[in-house]
Amino acid sequence: MPEFNSNGVRLYYEETGDGEPLLLLHGLGSSHFMFKEEMEHFKNGYRTVAIDCRGHGQSDRPAKFTLNDHIEDAVALLDHLGIEKAHVMGVSMGSYIAQGLALSHPDRVGKLILVVSKAHGKTSSTQEMLVRYADELEGIPEQKQMEHLYKYVFHNLPAIQKWQEEMLKLEPELSVAEMAAANKAMEGFDFRAALPTVAAETLVISGSHDGLNPPVRGKELASLIPNAEFVEFEQSGHAPNVEEPEKFKETISNFLRR
Repeated sequence: MPEFNSNGVRLYYEETGDGEPLLLLHGLGSSHFMFKEEMEHFKNGYRTVAIDCRGHGQSDRPAKFTLNDHIEDAVALLDHLGIEKAHVMGVSMGSYIAQGLALSHPDRVGKLILVVSKAHGKTSSTQEMLVRYADELEGIPEQKQMEHLYKYVFHNLPAIQKWQEEMLKLEPELSVAEMAAANKAMEGFDFRAALPTVAAETLVISGSHDGLNPPVRGKELASLIPNAEFVEFEQSGHAPNVEEPEKFKETISNFLRR
């Protein structure tokens, strides 16, 4: 079982392929399983590594942790694998970790890919949405509330439904308390002042129909990074890798090969 220890927390990861290292960082409430298609695709040419962030998947689930813990865990994983520098792709929560990694350890990051991202947040985007639609969610059990809001989050709902059904078979589900801890770790981050120092060539991807992190947030993020390109997926919401999978893989591949 591939795992390592980071500041007393046991963390799980998967690794496949050969070539330049590519680190994949998943979204809130998910795990490395969300990248199963990407890992299969990128293993031909890249040493592809995907972690279960603390509080998620098959990793330990402490009652309390921070975004900085996630960032240091990513560094610890690179150290554990003997990787000096990796391309880094983060989706949603993973993109905040990726930004923090690029800022605190710029020498460890090759190219940077930030998917459905933002540069700052008082709360997690999930918590923000739950508050925004509190009246509509009244009477719905907590673990079903985000599913009810999918119409505001995604565009290709049939693809998302199929994907979610597959993930439920693979991913150990977070309890209400575990999800609350994961949300809490996203509170109050703001990278805006530091982002102009990011040296990595960066690709920022947003989905036109994303109600969690809409394109305006991705555009703001890209505008703050000197060497950044912004791409908007017009038939996607918060999961362009699922809603437009072939375009997503092609866009990432082209960026990495450039």
